[in-house]
Amino acid sequence: MTALQGRTALVTGAGRGIGRAIALRLAAAGAGVAVHYGSSAAAADQLVRQIAAGGGTAFAIGAQLGEPEGIDRLWQGFDAAADRLDVLVNNAGVLGGRRPFAEVTQQQYDEVFAVNTKTPFFLIQSALPRLRDGGRIINISTRFTHGARTPELAAYAMSKAALDALTGAAAIELGPRGITVNAVGPGATDTDMNAARFADPAVRQQIAALSPLNRVAHPADIADIVGFLASDDARWITGQWIDASGGSML
Repeated sequence: MTALQGRTALVTGAGRGIGRAIALRLAAAGAGVAVHYGSSAAAADQLVRQIAAGGGTAFAIGAQLGEPEGIDRLWQGFDAAADRLDVLVNNAGVLGGRRPFAEVTQQQYDEVFAVNTKTPFFLIQSALPRLRDGGRIINISTRFTHGARTPELAAYAMSKAALDALTGAAAIELGPRGITVNAVGPGATDTDMNAARFADPAVRQQIAALSPLNRVAHPADIADIVGFLASDDARWITGQWIDASGGSML
């Protein structure tokens, strides 16, 4: 695939899970990929080597998003290695743990919103001078903002609902430049974040049964949707939240 040949993509939280799959997908389509990581430097470096071994180009950037200097550090690393930005994927996020509403602390709440809401807002804002006209912004949201209520993930769902609101507002703001902005809402996905839950076959089957396809998502399932939205084929789609839950809300 060469749909993104000559373009540069930045994927936050790309060291593992869905972010890693997205980076691989965009690289396979021809994009040079900036692989952002927070703490998983070894995983990010391994991903860069894997992309290079497959004939692609990539470089790693370490920055702790959610901290005051995190975005500046990310752009310092990006600007040192690239002179253009065509695709921004806001994938980095934290779950904040699964706990009853009454047990969520202010510190936990603030961390979730700092990474999942504040960071994408100001990352998009600071990306604008770098982002080419006709570019793509793709926010990784969650199915829990649309019709699925899970009390033990209240803060997480709230933070992603704010990201959905940002998606629509940014789509209107950036439309005159031909930049599309969309959100993708995955359901339960087979990543490290869910490894402990999926280790129980009964729980895994219970979650799989929520989808008419009777399985949980693989990271590549989400990455392929992102790959489409990043391409010219999706040029007439903007301001949308895309259900990537395998029909689990039907």
